[in-house]
Amino acid sequence: MLRDSSADLLRFFLRRLDREDAADATAEVMTVAWTRVDTLPVTPDEARMWLFGIARNVLLHAQRTQVRRSNLAAKLRSTLSMRGAPPADTGIEIRDAIESLEADLAELVRLVHWDGFSITDAANLLGIPPSTARGRYQRAREALRETLAPVPR
Repeated sequence: MLRDSSADLLRFFLRRLDREDAADATAEVMTVAWTRVDTLPVTPDEARMWLFGIARNVLLHAQRTQVRRSNLAAKLRSTLSMRGAPPADTGIEIRDAIESLEADLAELVRLVHWDGFSITDAANLLGIPPSTARGRYQRAREALRETLAPVPR
């Protein structure tokens, strides 16, 4: 029954969502139906209605998500336009210096200095012990100090 209804479900979503979202929504219906297959009605008509009930809930959820995403994007655009963007070259030397670090060191520096995490919290996010993060952070600081040191004339 699930396989037989998949094309109908996909058409249902294609009439209401873009292609990628329709495919994702169809997959979501199938996932929900598979996890609740023990409650699948016995008759084909009831089973089809049951699947389309799930599809309707998935569609409503997708639409609510889209509205929230649009509202958040509008709020962020408004906030950014009020603050004004810094000049594109602000801090470029520092960004370039961080980019020149090994990837794991650069990410640690970004988490600590750009995102405001403690070294311990950054270590947890990176999945490494705090002692390892402290050692890497020290190496990163030394490398940045060398890279950003003024060139003697």
